[in-house]
Amino acid sequence: MRLRREARPAVEVGRGESVLAWATTSAGEVLAGTRDAVYLAGDRIPWEQVEAADWDRDAEVFRLSEVGRWGEERREHVHALAEPGRFLELVRERVTASVVLQRHVAVSGRRGLRVIARRAPRGNGPVDWFFEYDAGVDPDDAEVRAVADAALQAARDDVGAG
Repeated sequence: MRLRREARPAVEVGRGESVLAWATTSAGEVLAGTRDAVYLAGDRIPWEQVEAADWDRDAEVFRLSEVGRWGEERREHVHALAEPGRFLELVRERVTASVVLQRHVAVSGRRGLRVIARRAPRGNGPVDWFFEYDAGVDPDDAEVRAVADAALQAARDDVGAG
């Protein structure tokens, strides 16, 4: 007996990219992932620009938030998916592959900040650096800025980005 494979969806992707996994929303839109980016209902988001992705199995809702600047609202994409298939596996693998370094540094007590380095999973792009601050940590505080600057320099040294 021969198994039928589901036809690859007609998703317009970037030059040199091919769809590796996909899912269809309850509204009939196709979400797809390539080696370089995720395509969400017409939006192309490089993997290194995905801050987080979450799947709520009970509600059958996929949620993805983009990287942003501290204090600014992050762009979020929410889609109902009945059958996510391999799409969720690809999202997890590609987002994880984009993280070069993630380190928590205490400022006072347990609270502090995270220094995060991200790069395209292919490894051919520049490293982008971000800070994420724990609740109650003021990024404008002089002590916090000093700790952040020192942590960023140490992290750059560790990954050879001087």
